[in-house]
Amino acid sequence: MNCCLLLPFMLGIPLLWPCLKAKENTAAEQVKHPVGPHWRVKRGWMWGHFFVPEEMNKTRHHIGQLKSDIDNGNSSFQYKLLGTGAGSIFVIDERTGDIYAIQKLDREEKSLYTLRAQVIDTTTGRAVEPESEFVIRVSDINDNEPQFLDEPYEAIVPEMSPEGTSVIQVTASDADDPSSGNNARLVYSLLQGQPYFSIELTTGVIRISSQMDRELQDEYWVIIQAKDMIGLPGALSGTTSVLIKLSDVNDNKPVFKESLYRMTVSESAPTGTSIGKIKAYDNDIGENAEMVYSIEEDDSQTFDIITNNENQEGIVILKKRVDFEHQNHYRIQARVKNSHVDEQLKKYHAEASTTLITVQVEDADEPPLFLHPYYIFEIFEGCPHGSLVGMVSATDPDQRKSPIWYSLTRDRVFRIDDNGTIITTNPLDRESSAWHNLSVIATEEHNVQQISAVPVYVQVLNINDHAPELSEYYETYVCENAGSGQIIQTISAVDRDESIEDHHFYFNLSVGDSENSSFTIIDNQDNTAVILTNRTGFSLQEEPVFYISILIADNGAPSLTSTNTLSIHVCECGDNGSTQICRNKDVMHSMGFRAKIIVAVLICVVIMFGFVFLVLGLIHRRKQSLFPEKGEDFRENIFRYDDEGGGEEDTEAFDMAELRSSTVMRERKTRKTTSAQIRSLYRQSLQVGPDSAIFRKFILEKLEEADADPCAPPFDSLQTYAFEGTGSLAGSLSSLESAASDQDENDDYLNELGPRFKRLACMFGSPMRPNN
Repeated sequence: MNCCLLLPFMLGIPLLWPCLKAKENTAAEQVKHPVGPHWRVKRGWMWGHFFVPEEMNKTRHHIGQLKSDIDNGNSSFQYKLLGTGAGSIFVIDERTGDIYAIQKLDREEKSLYTLRAQVIDTTTGRAVEPESEFVIRVSDINDNEPQFLDEPYEAIVPEMSPEGTSVIQVTASDADDPSSGNNARLVYSLLQGQPYFSIELTTGVIRISSQMDRELQDEYWVIIQAKDMIGLPGALSGTTSVLIKLSDVNDNKPVFKESLYRMTVSESAPTGTSIGKIKAYDNDIGENAEMVYSIEEDDSQTFDIITNNENQEGIVILKKRVDFEHQNHYRIQARVKNSHVDEQLKKYHAEASTTLITVQVEDADEPPLFLHPYYIFEIFEGCPHGSLVGMVSATDPDQRKSPIWYSLTRDRVFRIDDNGTIITTNPLDRESSAWHNLSVIATEEHNVQQISAVPVYVQVLNINDHAPELSEYYETYVCENAGSGQIIQTISAVDRDESIEDHHFYFNLSVGDSENSSFTIIDNQDNTAVILTNRTGFSLQEEPVFYISILIADNGAPSLTSTNTLSIHVCECGDNGSTQICRNKDVMHSMGFRAKIIVAVLICVVIMFGFVFLVLGLIHRRKQSLFPEKGEDFRENIFRYDDEGGGEEDTEAFDMAELRSSTVMRERKTRKTTSAQIRSLYRQSLQVGPDSAIFRKFILEKLEEADADPCAPPFDSLQTYAFEGTGSLAGSLSSLESAASDQDENDDYLNELGPRFKRLACMFGSPMRPNN
């Protein structure tokens, strides 16, 4: 009740506030003028503060009065108003000094105006008072509703959030003057969104008032209203919408909708084969819906489950091969759980979902199965043909137990019997090949498509069948002035046999060399020996080279011995006693000999190439003598006649009958027709039209002549003839028909022009006389 009585009083204070402020400031403002010696002390203006309400509908609203303290009512004083808005927005009564507003004002556009006033004595035209500034303020009224400037609003909050959780803050603004009463004081309220949300009255913070489940509803529209004047009657309001989305939390566990899955797998399926899929469903989304499958009960460890991260399916795969004859049915249990679970949400995932999977194994025709994955056999080298190497065995794992055939793939040293016994077909040499890698193929007799292979490794064992020999060729030199007991060479040996123990070689001279030799040998007992001189002084002229036989024995069982010859050259060493001079001479001699060999080979190659080129040239020349026409460009062999006129010279130059009827320098078959007869036939053909019989006879004669000619070139000649039709009064215009006479041309003068015109004389002249 008391609040209701105070409400009018509270509303009246803002409205009366400008008037109270005006009464408090009734003192006149002092004149603003520059300080200087030429100004006299002025009296003051008499006015109060000027206010004008905004949005006034009056065309002439009185604001106040300007009055100078020296104005005693004399009509000779004139008031003038200067500054922004003077004359357009504000006007002044020049006699009384009353100020009027002649336009509607908006405080939000401009809240105050600074003007200048001046009093002039009309009798003298001089200013009675200097210019003075004053301010007219535009007072505010509640004419602007609150506005939300940050629209649209959207917020995301986790589902199942507790009550009081802050969601988002909305803020509205009011263009009215915040210092003018409650015009810009806003309060917020919720028009839509209960009972899940609430809003703070003055801050606009939206909070959760009830827990929400995203799986039931994942977004909400909330409508917020903002009112000015703290919601009192007459207040203006604005609204906005807020879209609130619920983000997912992992509050749901994945669940199998199927309690039993039936699958089948063939016993021939390899490991890793996919045999089926299982699917669990989770109401959560995104990362919270990611799950992992696992096998819970599988004592045989035969199956496994992998998770497809794209569609969250569980793929059951074969972990081990299955055997229908051993076990044809399996029962396994699978479970599923989420991959990412927060600690505070584990209460929703206390018990994982499970399902049962039954797998039926299907029988298949399997290939033969060897008893071992690989075989290793040993055999001594040098064993005769047909020696036993070893035996492999394979069986048919199916119930029918089909017989097995055995075979080897591309091997010429071994063969295998029907029972799997491997024997040799050739003697073996360990030094050539110490290991043999075989592949034995087993094939079922009842189904040859069922095959399997197994690797077989045959190791050839060593026997001592190679005697030791010198490790390299030694070039040994001894100086003529060498003394007795001087070391001239250190030798070593190698053995191609393989020894269980380390090789050990024994070095000795042969019996003959040891009794009467200029050299001796000492075994170092480390598979090396040294050659020493056994006398003093050697002669290059008397005996330039010595040959000694060295016996080398190994420690094999049985021991083998070889005889090796060592050449020792006598060298003129000089005073320094070094054999390097002789070694360099041999090297130079060897290089010179090699250079001679290379030069001899190059000379032989050059001679061979020269002989080949000579033969080719002779063959080419012989072909030219047999077929001279092939080396020349006989363009006259192809005639194309397109000219119609040109005179008598042109006619004689291109008369085809003359070109083809002339004799050449070879014996020809007697022609039945002459060139005149051919011309006659040609004219006749032009007059009576194309007669196929005439042309056929002409072509056959030419063909018979070419076939009987032994010197004819090995290519055909092509002749073309033009037929211009018959019936024209003017006759044919062809130059071939314009010859003045049918007499043959005499081209015998070509024989007198020398050898360069021999070919033309052969083609167009008459047959040559015997004396030519």
